[in-house]
Amino acid sequence: MSDLDTAQAPRRARGGGGAARRAERTAVSVETARFIERKIPNLEILNEEALQIIEHNAETVLEEIGVNFVDNPGALELWKAAGADVQGERVRIPRGLARELIKTAPSSFTQHARNSARNVEIGGKNLVLAPVYGPPFVRTAEGGRRYATLDDFQKFVKLGYMSKWLHHSGGTVCEPTDIPVNKRHLDMLLSHMTLSDKPFMGSVTEPSRAQDSVDMASILFGADFVQQNTVMTSLININSPMVFDGIMMGALEVYARNNQAAIISPFIVGGAMAPVSVAGTLTQVLAEVMAGVAYSQLVRKGAPVIAGAFVTSIDMNSGAPTFGTPEAAHITYGVGQLVRRLGLPYRSAGGFCGSKLPDAQAAYESANSLNMGLLAGVNFMLHACGWLEGGLVADFEKFVMDADQLGTLHHLAKGIDMSENGQAMDAIREVGPGGHYLGCAHTQANFKSAFWRSDLFDYKPFETWDEEGARDTQALASVRVEKLLGQYQKPELDPAVEEALNAYVAQKKASMPDAFM
Repeated sequence: MSDLDTAQAPRRARGGGGAARRAERTAVSVETARFIERKIPNLEILNEEALQIIEHNAETVLEEIGVNFVDNPGALELWKAAGADVQGERVRIPRGLARELIKTAPSSFTQHARNSARNVEIGGKNLVLAPVYGPPFVRTAEGGRRYATLDDFQKFVKLGYMSKWLHHSGGTVCEPTDIPVNKRHLDMLLSHMTLSDKPFMGSVTEPSRAQDSVDMASILFGADFVQQNTVMTSLININSPMVFDGIMMGALEVYARNNQAAIISPFIVGGAMAPVSVAGTLTQVLAEVMAGVAYSQLVRKGAPVIAGAFVTSIDMNSGAPTFGTPEAAHITYGVGQLVRRLGLPYRSAGGFCGSKLPDAQAAYESANSLNMGLLAGVNFMLHACGWLEGGLVADFEKFVMDADQLGTLHHLAKGIDMSENGQAMDAIREVGPGGHYLGCAHTQANFKSAFWRSDLFDYKPFETWDEEGARDTQALASVRVEKLLGQYQKPELDPAVEEALNAYVAQKKASMPDAFM
């Protein structure tokens, strides 16, 4: 029996242990690849001198300029007690203090899923892939662009569950705008908990909603298990430049106190929220990350955190964010080096693009961003699939297109097989000069697993492709969306637990009037 099963046993007994065990035995198995374990080196573009300059400058920013903790008197008291210079809402952190506080944050941790086979390890050489987060709009090839609904949200959760290369169910995959703002987090959490058995993210839009996330996770996993293990991540954005608002920090405090993970992430649009230079942006990102992670450790020593960097540049003509650019790559690689020197897990990159459609622009920009994340040593990649239009849109076809391409990251990360079989000397001897390898013993033994193959792309001859309707990748993706949703079967869950979750959501919704602001 696993640790998770052991922790759940008392709660399951109260809700009918026999039903739970029968549900587990009859659960539908959906293949999900294990989180990526890199066997390739990280790309490091900063030398030791550059790293030391940026680290020195970041400490100077914290000590001389400081950061603002707004609408949060409790945070100011914690900083003052720790030895910071607090004047109003400005917190100036003495050189070395933030770095010392960060030492209690874990370098890696396990995020548990309700299906323990889908647990993920965040940190080290690992990479965990999660879907798009936050768009208010959705797009389909047939229906075009429109506001997202709860039905859309639930379809994305199902697609994420069915996607082999996606390790995580994510959080706000899209904003269900048909549900009141103050209640939609309950429906989103319930969907992640019941429609998938992969790990998921908690709500951060208000501290009480973070507490709802902890309470619902306690129903799902058991209260004791939640306090002793990490079962959620959450996205805590810093209002760059250098502002930590009370709502986000309030959510961080809830998660840290309850041993749940927070991604502490500056939101950088270069030229608007950070300097136009790469080195200047790296300095600001490091200062913000250090202040945020240090604060999490003031709330609770040892609280799990992920150092984040959402980085894009700005088009100086239109003011629109741009993606897949070399400057964003330089910053992502550089932050990876700096974060590893702090001994923290790293979140960055994703399937970013500014295109309005899942077209060639989207493919180029997304491919640049995804490969950048793999090589930068990212440990948790949010927005790995479905992102469109600068993050305003979650696109169904692009979701499955991106999710398919995540398989290439898995295979790139394997590195080169240098075993006896990988060296293939027997094959080279057997074929000799002028022969071919199609029929040799080595090919026959390895052909099924030798090459990664897309589940989406069309490799047929032109004539066959033309006879089948000359479908482009978006058309093929539309077919795959329908196929995956048609094959979806809800993973089994203890009926007593699901009933308790539904009751919690109903009670919370009934306790307050609808609010759409």
